[in-house]
Amino acid sequence: MKKLRLSNDNITTAAEVVDIMTSMQNEEQRAILMRFFKTGEGEYGEGDEFLGIKVPQTREVVSYAKQLPLTEIPTLLASKWHEVRLCGLLLLVDRFEAMAKPKLYNDITAIRKRDEIVELYLEHKECANNWDLVDLSVHKIIGHWLLLPTFLGGGEKPMMHQEYKLHVLDSLASSDNLWLQRMSMVCTWKTTQQGDPSYCLRYAEIHLRHPHDLMHKAVGWMLREMGKRISMDLLRSFLDLHLHEMHNTTLRYAIEKMQEEERKQWLLKIRS
Repeated sequence: MKKLRLSNDNITTAAEVVDIMTSMQNEEQRAILMRFFKTGEGEYGEGDEFLGIKVPQTREVVSYAKQLPLTEIPTLLASKWHEVRLCGLLLLVDRFEAMAKPKLYNDITAIRKRDEIVELYLEHKECANNWDLVDLSVHKIIGHWLLLPTFLGGGEKPMMHQEYKLHVLDSLASSDNLWLQRMSMVCTWKTTQQGDPSYCLRYAEIHLRHPHDLMHKAVGWMLREMGKRISMDLLRSFLDLHLHEMHNTTLRYAIEKMQEEERKQWLLKIRS
């Protein structure tokens, strides 16, 4: 991979980011990525455009653009280039994580900055129009925000505002946009990591009958993580209750961390 030779202060505008990333274009890799992300007619990524830049290269650009003003990021999110949009999303992740360190949990300035990033992410959420763009960003921004105090939802003092947060996620879940629906599911990865299964169980149930394979996989994946990190018995209870409502793919993903004999038993149950 060609190394960038820049100082941390070099990239200060979105135009510079775009210029650097377009100069890294790789036609061979571009063709591979466009096939991998299903950009053909009638496929889920139809019409998306790639430069042919691998994720580690995009992350390297992010590392040199840490001084980019937040006001420049929407330009990246509006780009026709998939990798440029990813760069914008990863910059938002970087900013949010910097403001979400434990010592800044109740810091008013940090809370306001986190809220600003959440609002920006939600305002431009349609730019995350493929599974990688969702999966590399939503749990680290929206998922983490679910666990933190916020001014969003009203009031002069920051609070958890769980009702408002559920409203935000429910709006994503009830959208007719596949990627926004996936956001509502994958964001629960973070809450599960922190020991809260409620979001995972809520949105797994909502999306259990979803028709798209990418949602079958997302639901199963999040259920698997919930079982692994919080309680396999809780996962078993959910499966017992909903087994005959879920797709085979969802079940296969959900039971991946179980012992082989138990996996076989669950697969026999869903076929019966």
